[in-house]
Amino acid sequence: MLWHAIAPSRRFTKASHDVVRHPRLNSDAKILLLYVQGLPEGLADKPLSEHARQLGITGRAYQRAKKMLIEDGFLHEWHQQNDRGRWVTVQLFANSPVTGAVAAGLRDGWGDEVSPTAQKRTVGQPRGRVAGGYTPVEEELGKNSSHPPAEAEPEAESAPEVAEGERVLLSLRHVHRELHLGAREARGLAEAAAEWLRRGVTAADLRRALTSGLPESGVRSAVAFLRHRLVQKLPEVVPPPTVEARPVPRVAELVVCKGPGDDHVFRPVGDETHCGPCRREDARRLWLAHEAAVAVQPTHVPWRERVAAFAASPGEGGECLNGG
Repeated sequence: MLWHAIAPSRRFTKASHDVVRHPRLNSDAKILLLYVQGLPEGLADKPLSEHARQLGITGRAYQRAKKMLIEDGFLHEWHQQNDRGRWVTVQLFANSPVTGAVAAGLRDGWGDEVSPTAQKRTVGQPRGRVAGGYTPVEEELGKNSSHPPAEAEPEAESAPEVAEGERVLLSLRHVHRELHLGAREARGLAEAAAEWLRRGVTAADLRRALTSGLPESGVRSAVAFLRHRLVQKLPEVVPPPTVEARPVPRVAELVVCKGPGDDHVFRPVGDETHCGPCRREDARRLWLAHEAAVAVQPTHVPWRERVAAFAASPGEGGECLNGG
């Protein structure tokens, strides 16, 4: 049996059943959400991690709770540079889930009255308090970095193209502020972006296609605009170049070599009747016969040298010359 105690008359926080009975939020996420909801104005400038640390939620438990709140639309955050050039994380809490477009409007000063279907900004300065009675806070105050924070990591089980498409979508915030997407919104469009990558478009070209030629009146809904552009400007599938089938070369049959020695076969290239070794052996024998024939031929002596030789020996050679 459940018993209800008398509720306190002051210093209490109203908890919505949508939060208390939320099926996807664990106890750490619910406690953190309710704790932040009841914070006074003076504590709104502290980072969320410090509030979680005071509740004993640290390490992986804090990261898990924060991820649940982001995925279900209770927490939205943006990485941007302040007036001093420091990269800070601005966070927005809501009592009930809101979309990324509505959260961006609250951040930019649409007001508390804005509905999830609002498409037009109202004129005026941003208000001090926004959704959930909690103003944006800067995470990790005082830390200076010359590089923007790393993007949220896609799910590990995603296909490589889907993970790369999600990274491209999350990086658009650094190109145009109007194209800022939350982690959930980028994951919802990742499959459409992955189709571009499957069709041969590089990540740089995809980013250029999504950020160039923005409407002069501005982008009212980053999710709607990017979904429309991803679908309408999807490049056609380029068929691979056709490759003509090359004829398979005919393999000659084995024939018996007509050369000397034991019978052996070879595969002719043309109409030759002797194998390669036999042809080389025949060529070698012809060359040796030619060299022998040249060696036995008498050396030719010019006639002037012969006359001089006869003249130098007046014996038999001279008589032959005289008799002649």
